[in-house]
Amino acid sequence: MVLPFESGPLTDPVRRVKESGVFVTVVDRGLTEEGIEDLYVAGNNHELGRVSGEYIRERLNGEGDIVVLRGIPTVIDDERVQGFQEAIEGSDVNILDMQHANWNRDDGFEVMQDYLSRFDNIDAVWAQDDDIALGVIEAVRQADREDELFIVGGAGMKDIIKRVMDGDELVPVDVLYPPGMIATAMDLTVQHFVSNGPVVGEYILGSPLITQENAEQYYFPDSPF
Repeated sequence: MVLPFESGPLTDPVRRVKESGVFVTVVDRGLTEEGIEDLYVAGNNHELGRVSGEYIRERLNGEGDIVVLRGIPTVIDDERVQGFQEAIEGSDVNILDMQHANWNRDDGFEVMQDYLSRFDNIDAVWAQDDDIALGVIEAVRQADREDELFIVGGAGMKDIIKRVMDGDELVPVDVLYPPGMIATAMDLTVQHFVSNGPVVGEYILGSPLITQENAEQYYFPDSPF
């Protein structure tokens, strides 16, 4: 079972493992070449981007200036951005800049600080991931600009879900990227060997919009994430 940090560097090594006869499960971040693995388990990255873009477009009534903080250069990052851009296509939502923040809180903080210093008006932030969003929140608060924008993250981190539950205007929604998919991948991999039939192919988990109205069903205070 492999969860690639970056897609490109692991594609050839995973191919060699597969060619040796090993059953391979890839989780979350796809390889740059499709079909190498036997089983692929991931969240719906295109949907995560699309749902985020649709919310921002609707919330801004189809117009406004936004910034985007991407993840690590991987296949799933590309899928998220593609879904997001398709959702705002044809509107007057303008992306001022788009930079990688590596799904990291500190990088999110630094990238957002740069955005805040360069752009006098930012209506919304797509942080793509909740770790990034925490860094963005801190940068926005230090700059005392909480009242001019809102932030949309993604994943389902309990700290972010709690903010949504509590009606935090800076973080009004989140988009789910199921944190428990590793357990799902492990279970499916075992099932391949113990069930009556093979368990192969793609298993893609949904990415619904989490709002104050439904956040409680996604909030698990004892979760490590």
